[in-house]
Amino acid sequence: MAGIYIHIPFCKQACYYCNFHFSTSLDLKDEMIAALIKEIKLSSLYLLNDKSETEIIETVYFGGGTPSLLNNDDIKNLLDAVRNNYTKSKDAEITIEANPDDINKEKLSTWKDAGINRLSIGIQSFKQQDLQWMNRAHNTTQAFESIVLAKDAGFNNFSVDLIYGTPGLTDEEWKMNVEQVINSGSPHIACYALTVEPKTALQKMIALKKKVDIDTDQQANQFLLLMKWLKEAGYEHYEISNFAKPGYRSRHNSSYWQGKKYIGIGPSAHSYDGKSRRWNIANNPSYIKSIKNNIIPFEEEKLTNVERLNEYIMTSLRTIEGLDLKTIEHNFSAEERKRIENAVIDYINKKMIIYKNECLILSNEGKLFADRIASQLFFTT
Repeated sequence: MAGIYIHIPFCKQACYYCNFHFSTSLDLKDEMIAALIKEIKLSSLYLLNDKSETEIIETVYFGGGTPSLLNNDDIKNLLDAVRNNYTKSKDAEITIEANPDDINKEKLSTWKDAGINRLSIGIQSFKQQDLQWMNRAHNTTQAFESIVLAKDAGFNNFSVDLIYGTPGLTDEEWKMNVEQVINSGSPHIACYALTVEPKTALQKMIALKKKVDIDTDQQANQFLLLMKWLKEAGYEHYEISNFAKPGYRSRHNSSYWQGKKYIGIGPSAHSYDGKSRRWNIANNPSYIKSIKNNIIPFEEEKLTNVERLNEYIMTSLRTIEGLDLKTIEHNFSAEERKRIENAVIDYINKKMIIYKNECLILSNEGKLFADRIASQLFFTT
């Protein structure tokens, strides 16, 4: 089983916190769609270690960028290309990321007709001040209406994105945001702390004192509150940033954490075949030109056993199932299992890691330090 990620490198405006490495213009849209369709065909053998095999596609994810800017024919043609070049599972999860201001009855209807069966709605906040601070194109009214419209159109499987830790967001306002999503009946919630990435507009404005810097203590507290509220509301915290009602985990995103194969289509998209990773160039015109010449413009790295081990440590610790010591012993060695067991003793004593059924699972406090804990368990030469 494998997944396909289709990166749509267009957007209406640059949110301050985005690392905006792709075009904001739609001038190249038709050429880009043609290139994406062609790359889907050119990439059809990448996932197969044995060219006589058949790899079943169980998820398709339209991300970006802003996939909801595409017209109906664009989406239909891209999905047709997937169906024509891959064996797609009958119950495949097909997701599109959508901004609230792009959601309307007509689009929802045509998405459904095209085969889209899951939405990821980038609401970020129901507080107008937050939306303005992040330079989002939608407003509070559109945020609320997008969920109502999605449900009315028959999309029972959808996710809402929220961002916490923005300057000025009080715990009470954060609770209001979370309660709005809970009360909406959204079966899936993805929550992220606002981060300041290098070379973004936000980083530059903070450096120039035009924006208030983020408060990491505030973010940590709001994350702890989030976990408490969503647990009480019946959501399963199945990955650091993701919460779902039973049966509504994101199958596509879960495949990344489970180490399944996936292929990325489009500029800057990444792919993984179980043995290597590759990533396409980010420049739109260069990408289009190369695809026209039947060449996928990518760089590639073969993963060593150490890299595979460290990736497993990093991804598994983020999940509700945790790091399986039996998997470490089976896929790597008994010595590696012992090394990791010795390395986590202090974390277990501090109740940051829970040892259960030969698995290491982060506690709520441990989740605040997930990246740090993972890096300290990495094998280093």
